[in-house]
Amino acid sequence: MERGSLNSLGIYRESLALRDLSEAIATYFSYNKEVLSLRNVPSFRSDVTECMLADAMLITKEIEQVAMSNSYSVRMKSLTFINIMTRNILAYCNGLERDGVKEKEYLNLLRREIRVFRSSFKKWRKSILNRND
Repeated sequence: MERGSLNSLGIYRESLALRDLSEAIATYFSYNKEVLSLRNVPSFRSDVTECMLADAMLITKEIEQVAMSNSYSVRMKSLTFINIMTRNILAYCNGLERDGVKEKEYLNLLRREIRVFRSSFKKWRKSILNRND
């Protein structure tokens, strides 16, 4: 697959939507209210949102890797990694909720997006594994 044709890949577009939603939620929840107090203390919430965003970005990169690679072992490694990162994002949602995030509807929206993505991902993974290169 050529890099330019990635946008025609449904799972790639879904990963971009997941990345954008994760970025919006991370930005919203990581707003550092202690900036004015001149204390630069990293918070749990900021750490979690940074990890959430990093994993969402990596999902897109790994999908690119799978789509562009002819190596079975590279594809398998990336597919496993994507699965781990989606579980991580769900865990980050739980962490933010336990940290006292009051806007749970945003977390539930991200959880729903992860469920939709994972369903599509499983179908795509199956098609990738059945592909004979």
